[in-house]
Amino acid sequence: MAQMMKNTIPWPTIMVVISWYTSNIGVLLMNKYLLTNYGYKYPVFLTMCHMMLCSIFSYVGISVLDIVPLQSVQSKNQLFKICGLSVVFCFSVVCGNVSLNYIPVSFNQAIGATTPFFTAVFAYVVSRKREAWVTYCTLLPVVAGVIIASGSEPSFHLFGFIICVASTAARAFKSVLQAILLSSEGEKLNSMNLLLYMAPIAMLVLLPATLLMEGNVIRITIELAREDFRIVWYLLLSSSLAYFVNLTNFLVTKYTSALTLQVLGNAKGAVAVVISILIFQNPISMIGMLGYVLTIIGVILYSETKKRYT
Repeated sequence: MAQMMKNTIPWPTIMVVISWYTSNIGVLLMNKYLLTNYGYKYPVFLTMCHMMLCSIFSYVGISVLDIVPLQSVQSKNQLFKICGLSVVFCFSVVCGNVSLNYIPVSFNQAIGATTPFFTAVFAYVVSRKREAWVTYCTLLPVVAGVIIASGSEPSFHLFGFIICVASTAARAFKSVLQAILLSSEGEKLNSMNLLLYMAPIAMLVLLPATLLMEGNVIRITIELAREDFRIVWYLLLSSSLAYFVNLTNFLVTKYTSALTLQVLGNAKGAVAVVISILIFQNPISMIGMLGYVLTIIGVILYSETKKRYT
């Protein structure tokens, strides 16, 4: 059996999957540690750091290391569409980071698992795309699970809950918009090239937002770095992981398939919940865990029915 697995799963694929899990869970835990345990209460500036490093790494990865061929923007109209996606992308990431100030990672992941529900809603509202009735039925346990988890969450915070729901909805809205706006063959961009264009735009959007919402954060960060230089390494690590999330997303799809990425995503939330509870020791309830399990079951059923009825 071991020999058969060795023959069927190449080592590069295994390493890519391990890297995907490490970067996805790592950035979540690192952000949580920075924003709560370390006490660095500047989620907008943190997100801007992410976008700045994503811009640099994307340029190096595509233009210097040639990870993927460069895809040029073909028109002003396409650039305008990318700008719109960047704004939604910004909003989603900022809200996700802000929510970590108020709610534990485990609850954040439970809410994030409802992405398919919002995707189905926006797909119908924006493009009138209908799913099979069975597919809509599978969304009931997705929503019910989060309602159960919310009602029994010991660390429930209303604002944190609302802002995390907003982040999840924005992430779903971006995927629907992307499918519509960049649907023509001439405008389609792979995820790495899309990040190359979106990250600098997102950084420009976040700069005035940072100055407006978090005031003297740059001066405060410099003063903090003089007292404790670890903050520089923490910001660099968090921002680097944010880039590697996107890179490994692309590589997992390249070495396996989009379906494999979806399956790994379903499992990732559960792994992140367990690890975060072990690290941060946040209180949990049995009913809350059952609610989260119900949500995951709903997501898996949703994925299966999408495959069968699409």
